[in-house]
Amino acid sequence: MAEENNNNWERGVLEKLAMSAVQEQRRTRHWGIFFKVLTFGYLFLILFLFMGWVGGKVDGSLGKHTALIELNGVISSESNANADNLIGSLQDAFKDKNTAGIIMRCNSPGGSPVQAGLVNDEIRRQRTLHPEIPFYVVVEDMCASGGYYIAAAADKIYVNKASIVGSIGVLMDGFGFTGTMQKLGVERRLMTAGENKGFMDPFSPRNPKHEEFTKKMLADIHQQFIDVVKKGRGKRLKETPEMFSGLFWTGDKAIQMGLADAPGSVDSVARDVIKVENVVDFTTHEGLADRLAKKFGAGVASAFPGFGTQAGSYTLR
Repeated sequence: MAEENNNNWERGVLEKLAMSAVQEQRRTRHWGIFFKVLTFGYLFLILFLFMGWVGGKVDGSLGKHTALIELNGVISSESNANADNLIGSLQDAFKDKNTAGIIMRCNSPGGSPVQAGLVNDEIRRQRTLHPEIPFYVVVEDMCASGGYYIAAAADKIYVNKASIVGSIGVLMDGFGFTGTMQKLGVERRLMTAGENKGFMDPFSPRNPKHEEFTKKMLADIHQQFIDVVKKGRGKRLKETPEMFSGLFWTGDKAIQMGLADAPGSVDSVARDVIKVENVVDFTTHEGLADRLAKKFGAGVASAFPGFGTQAGSYTLR
């Protein structure tokens, strides 16, 4: 009898130990699942934020504010400073009922005349639709060429005394390799359908006819640039022979020439001119998904170069 009671006691202890081990395994498994789900959710949120699929829009409950739009870097369809992004930012800022005024902060050496022209046109359109909302440009380091093409549409342009302003001109650059090819004994074999299809080919000798055509085209674009500046700045311009020559000047000199209006920063213009110190950023920032899509598109396009031109692109720089 005593031996049977002892066996029952041992069996009970073993059952309790086994049950305790099973329960511990269940708790461990449950906590493991919990932390895995938590980690997965955290990584998923980070991924969404990183790829630009969450956020990006301004909260409409921010109250009266000065809208800020950043123009940074080279103006190009492949950069963040492209017409689509800048026009979207402008439209959002102008249509916001709490926008008291808009500042575009410029740090750009220029770029595509087409992209700059599209933005200039949109600024003028929005100013016509919303005449009660002033639009100002504040230049920090540089507002040159294509950047100034855009800035010319503003009500006023504010600068730092050391800012670089101007460079009203157009260029097309490239290289010629014919001398190197002759030294290396390389023969260029270019076949085209259309006598001008090999226009400005860098591996062929210079063609005076093509060079003359290019100069006329650049002169036409330059005149468009000049017309935009004159229309935007009006009687404030104090024209000199060098103004539209491609030269650039400091902020102080730009004010004297009528290319800019006064010294100022984003904070001072918001505080003293618009008189609303609350600055809200309306700049459209591309997410990783957008940038990858552009890179993929550019890669696909580069795989089919035969329908293009050898001339390259021209820029406002």
